[in-house]
Amino acid sequence: MEIHTKKTLRYITKIGILSAMAFVLMLFEFPLLFLAPSFYELNFSDVVALVGSFAMGPLAGVLIEFFKILLNIIVTGSDTAFVGEFSNFVMGCALVLPAAFLYQHRKTLRMAVVGMLVGTLVLAVVSGLLNYFVMIPMYSNLYGAPIEAIVGMGAKINPAIGNLWTLVLLAVVPFNLIKGVACAILTFFLYKRVSPLLHK
Repeated sequence: MEIHTKKTLRYITKIGILSAMAFVLMLFEFPLLFLAPSFYELNFSDVVALVGSFAMGPLAGVLIEFFKILLNIIVTGSDTAFVGEFSNFVMGCALVLPAAFLYQHRKTLRMAVVGMLVGTLVLAVVSGLLNYFVMIPMYSNLYGAPIEAIVGMGAKINPAIGNLWTLVLLAVVPFNLIKGVACAILTFFLYKRVSPLLHK
């Protein structure tokens, strides 16, 4: 019983530390102005969730994603009526869960890479669907900005963008593909260095 309690406490402690690290990384966001409107910002907090999920399982990745969002809301608040935070959580899980499940099935370097590539593709698909059907319409209602105005922001970057569908296809999906690949590369180089600490 005492051993189980110690393991549980260690697990909770690791989740807490990793969630705090992910939250800090979440504060350092930057846009890819050559690709998407400035309100799409890239951060590397999902790297921490990927590392945690590889070391401790898929549930750990989901908990890290959840608590980093919770910390962000507590510390910085929300100026999107929690729409942006919900989106961040769903898309973070879309990246982390496929990678973690595949890696848990076979813990090899090859499967880790395959898992992160699959997670990146799932992230791209989920981000496209979520933005088209939920996020952009909700932002439009929240800020009283016509969807055409949001599309126009994308058209200034890429003249091929002419409607909501092309905004998603030519800006949102590529943005998240770049995000997924960047997070995967960083995880690839960091995991072996930090995993011994997480397995202690």
